[in-house]
Amino acid sequence: MQEPTNTRTLGGSCQCGAVTYKVTDEFIFAVNCHCSICRRATGAAFKPLAGIERVKLRITSGEDKIQIVDGNSWHDERCKLCGSFLFAVVRDGAFAHIAMGTLVDDPNIRPSAHIFVGSKAPWFTITDDLPQYDENIVEDRSEFTEASSFVSFHQESDTAKPR
Repeated sequence: MQEPTNTRTLGGSCQCGAVTYKVTDEFIFAVNCHCSICRRATGAAFKPLAGIERVKLRITSGEDKIQIVDGNSWHDERCKLCGSFLFAVVRDGAFAHIAMGTLVDDPNIRPSAHIFVGSKAPWFTITDDLPQYDENIVEDRSEFTEASSFVSFHQESDTAKPR
């Protein structure tokens, strides 16, 4: 991954540190996803994720410690040792959705919306002022065209299985 000298690089890792990565701080979007897939993948009320071109993400250690969990049009990558969800690879491998909680460094971007609020955990209350979308941004707001094309893979599906 060749980066321009003025591009900041962020580090990230799983909980146990067995898998580490570097990513350029050029995220296209960041959202808080409340879909059932993300809630189950993280064990939390929602998953803050940031989208970026896959070529701007590089595993720096522990590639052999990564477990891949397949979905229909995407796959998740987690640490085999501690189970941390690191990122999802989407759009035929062209893009990645980084789990923002795995970033060691502070990115320039912040989540700008809540998506799939229509399927959020009933016990969780959103208390911030970010826009909320019942489904994906794609269905609700056409002005998010660039970002929505990268988020649009996201469908409610229970077909994920480890490989």
